[in-house]
Formats: sequence, structure tokens, C-alpha cells
Amino acid sequence: MMLAFIILGALTLVGGVITIAARNAVHAALGLVGTLLSVGGLFASMNASFLAATQVIVYAGAIMVLFLFVIMLLNANQPVTGRDPVPFVRELAGIGGTLLAGAFVVLAFTYKDPPALAQNVAALRGGTAGAVGETLLTRFLLPFEAVSVLLLVAIVGAVALVQRPVPQPDGVPDTEPAGVLSPDTSLVFEAVNQEAALKQTVLKERGRA
Repeated sequence: MMLAFIILGALTLVGGVITIAARNAVHAALGLVGTLLSVGGLFASMNASFLAATQVIVYAGAIMVLFLFVIMLLNANQPVTGRDPVPFVRELAGIGGTLLAGAFVVLAFTYKDPPALAQNVAALRGGTAGAVGETLLTRFLLPFEAVSVLLLVAIVGAVALVQRPVPQPDGVPDTEPAGVLSPDTSLVFEAVNQEAALKQTVLKERGRA
């Protein structure tokens, strides 16, 4: 069981790295699917059957289908190039990663042994839906609702990040009235008219000669 836990943990880390490092949004979503499936396997290895089933059905299933639908709807399946759509996003990501790494270091040095494993197993009652629901909606009600808000913010942020300006095919801004020529176009027409008038003058002179 410990070997399965180590392998699934490694797969979770690999999927997370692919999700962050991939330039293509579809590849990043597939990496996230692998991460969520591996987390479901971690829950199953710890005898949390309800959490494992919920992880696979809800997150790796329904929510990832929603993510892929948004990616295809916004035509975000092309590799991301150019400048970042959000200013200072790389700097903010670096600061956030540094703070998270510091929090893990502090947690590693201040960690205390939990209560006896037998007490925790008895409280979980096999990881059934009743025990999990009772815990979520009593002791952890506020974090449970905060996660739902976090998911909503993540979807809105994904939509904002993949928006791209629509290029104008003719190079003329939409605010310019129809039928009004630009200064450059007027100069071209004036030059053509002058050339035509010059040719007519030359032909007349030759006819008189």
C-alpha cells in the first residue's frame, strides 16, 4: 500500500508540473486530469472510498469537462505567445510560490504527531458519505463554502486570461464612417487622376501636331 501511495504521489506531482508548464491550454487541462485522478487514487489507498469516488466523478469528470468546454468555446487551444494578458502575473506567481514554499517548510518543522491512528479510523467509519457529510457541514462548513467560491473565481479568471483582441482584417477602425476615405486613400486617387489628365493632354498635343 505504501508503494502505491508513493507512485500515485509522484504521478500527482508530474501532472501538476505539466499543468503549470504547458503552453497549450488543452495540454494543461489533460495534465490537471491526471493530477485529479492520481489524487483520487491517493484517497482510495487511504480507505477513503467516498472521497475517491467524488474526486473521480466530480472533479476529474464534470469539472474538467466544463474546463475543456470553456477552452474550446473561447478558442484557447493555441499555444500562448507574446506578453502576458495580466500585468505582473509572473512576479505575483513567483511571490506566491515563495510564500507557499515557506509555509511548507514551517509546517515541516512544526508538525506534531496526530492522535492515534485507531481513533481517526473509527471517526471516519470507513469513509462513508454520512461521516464525510456530517464533518463537512458542521466543523468545516466555512472552508467547504469557501472552496465553492474559489472554484467560481478560478473559472472567471480563466475566461479573463484567455481573451484576445480581435484583429481588424482591413486595418480600418470600426469608428470610421462608411464611405469616408482615409487621407492616404485620397492621395492615391488624386495621383491617379493627375496621371490620367496628363496622358489626355499629351494625346491632344500629338493630335494637333
